Amino acid sequence: MNRIKEVLQEKGIKQGFLAEKLGKSYNMVNSYVANRRQPRVEVLYQIAELLNVSVKDLLIDNKKNC
Repeated sequence: MNRIKEVLQEKGIKQGFLAEKLGKSYNMVNSYVANRRQPRVEVLYQIAELLNVSVKDLLIDNKKNC
């Protein structure tokens, strides 16, 4: 699970911008945002860099939810 949707909203960034910068389709980025697919580690690092956050900020710590 990831927090990409929340971070995009916090930063006021649109999915289309992220798709363009990543060189991915809007549908692929939308599937990341909706947690239907998880990005590869390399892509997760690219997303973190584009959003100016750490990779850790994009991930949900499942241990805290237990």
